[in-house]
Amino acid sequence: MQAIVIEDKQLVLREVEDPRPGPGEVVVDVAAAGVNRADVSQRQGLYPPPPGAAPYPGLEVSGVVSALGIGVKGRRVGDEVACLLAGGGYAERVAVPAAHTLPVPAGVSLRDAAALPEVACTVWSNVVDRDALREGETLLVHGGGSGIGTFAIQLGKALGASVVVTARAAKHDRLRALGADLAVDYTTEDFVLATKEFTSGAGADVILDIIGAKYLADNVEALAPNGRITVIGLQGGRKAELDLALLLNRRGSVSATSLRARPRADKSRIVAGVEREVWPLVEAGTVKPVVHTALPLAEAAEAHRLIEASDHVGKILLLP
Repeated sequence: MQAIVIEDKQLVLREVEDPRPGPGEVVVDVAAAGVNRADVSQRQGLYPPPPGAAPYPGLEVSGVVSALGIGVKGRRVGDEVACLLAGGGYAERVAVPAAHTLPVPAGVSLRDAAALPEVACTVWSNVVDRDALREGETLLVHGGGSGIGTFAIQLGKALGASVVVTARAAKHDRLRALGADLAVDYTTEDFVLATKEFTSGAGADVILDIIGAKYLADNVEALAPNGRITVIGLQGGRKAELDLALLLNRRGSVSATSLRARPRADKSRIVAGVEREVWPLVEAGTVKPVVHTALPLAEAAEAHRLIEASDHVGKILLLP
């Protein structure tokens, strides 16, 4: 089969061995693969795949089950699925634990379903499962135009929260159309002041942050009493000072999580939670995949260029 491999930090289309399903795994013929900033980091040598994962990039795909491993339950050859991967999605076929697959939601095309697994599992596991966002609270999402951001806006609104996002001004109209109550241009505005003003001084109850060190102090400043900050990216660096007195005063918490390297059983639990709690919202049309563009698999380098330029809104897909 063909797959995109990394050679000297470049993405190259090569012939590679077809995957074989291990116990509890299925092979999926890929219809589309989602592109994530983590893939860019992997290409740059900053985010190696976990042990046992395919060496080429790609953390989510949609497609059709074409083979079953020993002991697979709940999946059959011919099923249309969306899959959460530890790697290897930039390919014509992937092997994936059956418990990390989701049925393609009713009303969503097989292609567009590739835009859902990584963002749905990331947002649900942090905003809902970890931070317990509740109706009437305020969610602050950094990187509102990203795949994570566009999904978090919709899920936050579906849960009855108010949603504040940071993004470039050119993206604000689209983000408000998705449900954002306030869009802040991080290049010209102070998101702490804007969030405090929007919440009448209270601050954000939950903050989902892809930036890391650069925003840590400001995130604590923007936090409401009993607020929760979850860091899921390090685009703004790894190390920062933390004012513990201010965090104590807020009775707040700061956590940091990643999805890719979690144990298989933990991922299975997250996928099951997404199917149980998020998929009904998708099938009802309350939450929708947001696709910026789809490119041929051979144009993976262009997809990465678009991600790095950060001019997109939603997900970029690759089509084998």
